[in-house]
Amino acid sequence: MLTIREIIPELIRLRSEAGVQMTLLAVCPNSTAVLEAAIKVAARDKLPMLFAATLNQVDIDGGYTGWTPASFVVEMHRLAHKYNWDGGLFPCLDHGGPWLKDADTHQHLSLEETTANVKRSLEACLSAGYQLLHIDATVDRTLPSGTAVSLEVVVARTVALIEHAEKVRLGLGLPPVAYEVGSEEVHGGLVDLGTFAQFLQDLRMQIDQKGLGHAWPSFIVAQVGTDLHTTHFDPQAAWRLFEIVVPLGCLVKGHYTDWVQNAADYPASGMGGANVGPEFSSAEFSALRNLEKKEQAYLRTRSNLAPSNFINVLTQAVLDSGRWQKWLQPDEVGKAFDELSPSRRDWLVQTGCRYIWTQPAVQTARQQLYQNLDPILPDPHGYVIERIAASIDQYVNNFGLFGSLSYFQRA
Repeated sequence: MLTIREIIPELIRLRSEAGVQMTLLAVCPNSTAVLEAAIKVAARDKLPMLFAATLNQVDIDGGYTGWTPASFVVEMHRLAHKYNWDGGLFPCLDHGGPWLKDADTHQHLSLEETTANVKRSLEACLSAGYQLLHIDATVDRTLPSGTAVSLEVVVARTVALIEHAEKVRLGLGLPPVAYEVGSEEVHGGLVDLGTFAQFLQDLRMQIDQKGLGHAWPSFIVAQVGTDLHTTHFDPQAAWRLFEIVVPLGCLVKGHYTDWVQNAADYPASGMGGANVGPEFSSAEFSALRNLEKKEQAYLRTRSNLAPSNFINVLTQAVLDSGRWQKWLQPDEVGKAFDELSPSRRDWLVQTGCRYIWTQPAVQTARQQLYQNLDPILPDPHGYVIERIAASIDQYVNNFGLFGSLSYFQRA
């Protein structure tokens, strides 16, 4: 099986020589169920699957999933064994950079402190066997709110982190890994063609000056129309970006691909990869809400069973975590949760649930829900996995990935 670093030039060659169009899917492993569903899809549909884990999700401290990089990879392999799958599964770091772990921001860490944390995380990811590291130096919490980091600083910090990662990798005797750079977040400033091209030019110059040409990024993250609140992908912008990066031997990767309206346009416009995360958490939430409705109907004639009250327990856990406040709109800041509209409350719980799946109260309520349904629905967990898998399958089909693993097998 080719590595990610080898797959990218192969994608470019396949498009150029054979007209094959496909976009790699990177699933954000924000829960055990999402990870399992993605591996089940990869095994069933015979395709390479990337897992883009943020430092909030998976890190030395366990993140909100409870996984360190090492234990995450162990769990990935355990689930691969469950589905008898030895195809391409690629653990990746998403948004590795200063202040991109929420705890670093909340603790008001200095640049030196948060950078030291990032370096330790990079070391853990490499040791665990990650194949792709997203180096994102586009945030600086020391600047006034709304102020973008200068392009010069973004490039310098990006190269410094790649240099550190390469030093660690070589010291550990590990094979080459792929890199991803930039961010489509507006604070990154990489949102127009001129800035994008200048970023690449400056990055190339500094990469070469440091003797890091072998670590030239496989993916460049760029703004292609989508963010957390918009779902329309801009294929014209993506194609213009593709024409800029492909001569450099890399491809464009999009983030915030959740619920995108025109996913089939991704491979047609040259997109190399796309990250999806909250949508799959929402599918997990919806499946569990449907199960609770079944439970409520069943318990109307089963007075001897205690209801799980799963959604109430989940909602309270989201509120207690305070994470829901991260996603408030400007006109909602300062309002109590109950003051928000029902649709916004529902959205915030669906978005925030990924942070608290591992909370003991939530896990207990979930097990109670499953046990109550067991006499009628013997595998409620499997029901949840299939609902998430159905959501993942839409991207598999639209991205041209079904059966695609055969393209990337070693001769």
